[in-house]
Amino acid sequence: MIFSLLLLLINPKFIKNDYFIEKAGLMLVIDNSSSIKSLEADTTAQNALEQITQSSSILERFNVSSYSFGDNLNELDSLAFIEPTTNIARALSTINEVSNENESAIVLLSDGNQTLGSDYEFQRLKKNIHVYPIVLGDTTAYEDIQIGQVNCNNYAFLENKYPIEINISYVGKRSIKTNARILIDNQEVYREQVAFDYNNNSLTLNTLLDAETIGVKRVKVKIDPLENEKNKKNNSKNTIVEVIDEKTNVTIISSIRHPDIGMLKKSIEANEQRAVTILKPNGLENKLDETDLFILYQPDRSFQGVYDFIKRKGGSIFTITGPKTDWRFLNQVQNSFSKEEFNQNEDVVPLKNEAFGLFDISSLTFNGYPPLKTSLGEILLTKPYETIAFQKIKGVTINEPMFLTINDEKTKEAVLFGEDIWKWRVQSYRNEMSFNSFDNFIGKLILYLSDSKQKSRLTLDYETIYDGIKNTTLKAQYFDETYTFDAGESLTLRLSKSSGKSSIERPMLLTDGFYQADLSDLEAGDYTFVVEVVNEKILRSGRFTILDFDLESQFLSANDDKLQRLAEKTNGELFYASETNTLIQQLLSNPQYTPTQKSTKNIVSLIDFRWLLAIIAITLTTEWFIRKYNGLL
Repeated sequence: MIFSLLLLLINPKFIKNDYFIEKAGLMLVIDNSSSIKSLEADTTAQNALEQITQSSSILERFNVSSYSFGDNLNELDSLAFIEPTTNIARALSTINEVSNENESAIVLLSDGNQTLGSDYEFQRLKKNIHVYPIVLGDTTAYEDIQIGQVNCNNYAFLENKYPIEINISYVGKRSIKTNARILIDNQEVYREQVAFDYNNNSLTLNTLLDAETIGVKRVKVKIDPLENEKNKKNNSKNTIVEVIDEKTNVTIISSIRHPDIGMLKKSIEANEQRAVTILKPNGLENKLDETDLFILYQPDRSFQGVYDFIKRKGGSIFTITGPKTDWRFLNQVQNSFSKEEFNQNEDVVPLKNEAFGLFDISSLTFNGYPPLKTSLGEILLTKPYETIAFQKIKGVTINEPMFLTINDEKTKEAVLFGEDIWKWRVQSYRNEMSFNSFDNFIGKLILYLSDSKQKSRLTLDYETIYDGIKNTTLKAQYFDETYTFDAGESLTLRLSKSSGKSSIERPMLLTDGFYQADLSDLEAGDYTFVVEVVNEKILRSGRFTILDFDLESQFLSANDDKLQRLAEKTNGELFYASETNTLIQQLLSNPQYTPTQKSTKNIVSLIDFRWLLAIIAITLTTEWFIRKYNGLL
């Protein structure tokens, strides 16, 4: 026991060296996009990959890992060459982030054509990472002309013009001429001859098209192919424009003639989506049904029928009062505001309310604006309101509104206490040499008043047009009766393709505060859909179109020049698919990838202290029993 205690106290140790072989890393990264198949290089790619992965010398010398990529980098499982996009930069960046400090080689099997992401040629990689591209596909530069980006608004307003921008590029050495065309629903609406040569090999066409009828318009941009052109898939591109009629019908009703009325019509119709009709208050039986907003100019008793119609059918109101307003009638016929008139007229100057927040009025300052004529009297407001401008009389600011908006649960209203608003538009022109500032303010006021949409408990977020490149998703939010987001409901999506009779039903999953459905597996075409809250039977419907466009099929040849620059920048070397064996030999003979023997030094106790403690405990126990048995205790 004493020996064990001494041995425990001394704790003799010895040094143990563990030796191991550290190999360089070899990452095989293969392009799994559809462009490889369109370049007829899919078989070549698989053969090159198998040559490397089945080389016993490579496996002995490197730690080999295999990946495939399209938009994202994934561990290699199988190759189908169906990825719709190529993001080489993201694949390289992902490897760069997870790699250690050992020397590593990336064998990049790709055609070098990237359709998404930053330019991979300028990707910053660690100094210990070297890229060895293997070029897949034909590198011959064929003469080709193609439609590039087509920029066009998704929506256009009826009877307006909408812009379209077309980028066209040419690869070749000779001078050529051809025609660019735009077809809407297979009817040619635009044609222009374009010319290119070796130095002038790209241009951008801009034109305006007419939105003549309501509905979804299929727009096809195409360019006539060159003689013997090999790839004609990139000679056309499709998009969709939805023509909508959102014209706001405004009716100005007045029993008197006044310059304000003509000014309001001119200012409102500065936006072509708004139409103004001027009527007298008598004999309006069938003339008000299409009105979205009523402007009632200095109402008197002849307006009784107008107010009866508004109460019966509903509608937003913009009331302008002045010296000729019949306040006794106006106080009786509506209950939003009232005024105790003193039969005395006064000039009132506007003072802008900087705290107004229902819509942006920053472009309107009221600086230097002339006064309006109004009748004096105390104003009483019985509904919630927001003041646009206060009254200022003879230099004294009065805490009463001159221009305000009223908004309750049923209607929206605006009230201006004063006539001669036409002078404000003239002053706006004097200040800025343009009517834009004042007209924009009136436009925002009309937009606010005419927007009568109530908040829905089920809201949808989706695109009406999906181009097949970006994520095709449909999102929804559901709110309970207190308009608080409800994450515990079940939502389903029912889809129907316009050309088919069957429908698809799938659940919407809760993700990041939205109920979401992935539509990326759908074929190109027109779809209608219904989103239903299962337990509440609340429905919302809509429609969208998925365009038939394969970005990867636009390439005619591999981009070996770009891959070459990437290899040089990372101290690697470029190879073609037929040179895979040469690449293998290059990797095997490169001294920087030589496996290294390393050791770790471990200081180990000669005897495990746990065994010593066990021996001591057993010895003491045995001694106690012996002494007890012999009567020594």
